[in-house]
Amino acid sequence: MSEKTELKTVAKKKSAKVSKTAKKKRTLVIVESPAKAKTIEHYLGPGYVVKASMGHLRDLPKKKMSVDIEHDFKPVYMPIEGKEKLIEELREDIDNSDFVYLATDPDREGEAISWHLKELFHLSDSFSKRVTFNEITKHAVQDGIAHPRDIDLDLVDAQQARRILDRIVGYELSPFLWRKVKRGLSAGALPVTASTMCMVCSSVFSSTLPVASP
Repeated sequence: MSEKTELKTVAKKKSAKVSKTAKKKRTLVIVESPAKAKTIEHYLGPGYVVKASMGHLRDLPKKKMSVDIEHDFKPVYMPIEGKEKLIEELREDIDNSDFVYLATDPDREGEAISWHLKELFHLSDSFSKRVTFNEITKHAVQDGIAHPRDIDLDLVDAQQARRILDRIVGYELSPFLWRKVKRGLSAGALPVTASTMCMVCSSVFSSTLPVASP
């Protein structure tokens, strides 16, 4: 076989491989749980590929504040360490898909995860939509896919506000706990709020106790 003929053969094989890959393009559905992924893919049938994000893929880095307090409390998000392989696998799945449904859990955290996925992978509005499943049944899954919507940014903002507050409070109070109580303890918005409520309730309770006569 001549060199020219051999090059033509290799080119044909590559072309056939590319064509075959293009034909395999399907609709991608991203959920949080791998256990749900198999069931949902079964309910949706051929033409759909369901993958799991395993929760958040990006967050505020742990090693620094990651919140710009001087500029409107702007958060600085980064891919989570240890999830690089999963991110690359999802990126490949997205590249081989015609459309993406973001089907993370139907709550505030799930809404935020979908938003992070859209931002991380630069998904356009014309290429992706948000869907929710209130239960994992065939009817609920198919109904959810039939009613896609945009991401609810109000829910996303609510989750971000909580996350940012938790980070700021944690970074300010945790060092104090290390010095005064025990190293390794962490303070967050919820524990601090709960402690404050306990203190207030204790104070109110103490003020209502009858004082014994001398």
